[in-house]
Amino acid sequence: MFAIEVKNLTKQYKNGVKALDDLNLTVKKGEIFSLLGPNGAGKSSLINILTTFYNSTYGTVNILGKNLSENPHFVRNQIACVAQQVSIDEHLSLMENMLFQSRLYKVDSKKAEERIKKLIDIFDLSNYLKYPVSSYSGGVKRRLDIAINLVSLPKILFLDEPTVGMDVESRATMWKMLLKIRDELGTTIFLTTHYLEEADFLSDTICIMKKGQILAQGSRYELENYINQNIIRILFPSTEEAKKYINTFDTMFKAKITTLKNKSLFISLTNNISSSFIEINKLLLNNCVNFIGIEIMKPSLEDIFLIITNSNKYKMEGEKC
Repeated sequence: MFAIEVKNLTKQYKNGVKALDDLNLTVKKGEIFSLLGPNGAGKSSLINILTTFYNSTYGTVNILGKNLSENPHFVRNQIACVAQQVSIDEHLSLMENMLFQSRLYKVDSKKAEERIKKLIDIFDLSNYLKYPVSSYSGGVKRRLDIAINLVSLPKILFLDEPTVGMDVESRATMWKMLLKIRDELGTTIFLTTHYLEEADFLSDTICIMKKGQILAQGSRYELENYINQNIIRILFPSTEEAKKYINTFDTMFKAKITTLKNKSLFISLTNNISSSFIEINKLLLNNCVNFIGIEIMKPSLEDIFLIITNSNKYKMEGEKC
């Protein structure tokens, strides 16, 4: 049985905008499932339907084997949703926040005590017990926010960009904690993120959507095989030097997408990678092009995302997908 099963889901708003268009996806129990897509892809509409905030126009959703539209109360008791905006009460202590959540969900006091103790350990919050919540950093508040939502021991945890605004160290800490939630509590995590390296590190399954439809879904390895492409990387002495040859490679080698990052061009090709590698080497050497090195690489998740969505022909490093 899947944790989430969506069939032919469509959401059309009163203004005529179709946010979801005959969408199908499945989420396995106990996995981390990452939903990726450019702005306007329909990610928020999908999460709002799965968490019972919105009704769909048509289509079916099953959560833990129960029809969502027929059993919304059951579903609400089995899920938790952590939005981008931290929702903890800063006037209460850490323990008071967690106890309040346990009483809200009518968790037995003995079970609540055990769960809270375990969650404080998983989220490494014991050192903060004696300090007021208002004094916590943004990263610690986010950890507490997620811990509070796990007091009811939901079967499925929805996280909307959980590490947005965090520094690199806090983000890495959060990743370890999310893996602990999956491995120690068996919680299914449904994650949306704009950080592709986050999805790459955490996900059992990655789903890429655009304009209300699923373009691809599978493991990192399956998505890599889905595009069936390798990437040729050419390192130049400078970014300006690399820019000169973008159009050359597109025209001569029918590149599917060419990405410029710092001093390197990353070229995804539709034809044979080995022969293209030889031909590009010849072009560089015969024309005395000033380059430092060339290599064949496996595509990164960013490459896969850009190829599948074809969202930008040329993408400069630092732009958000």
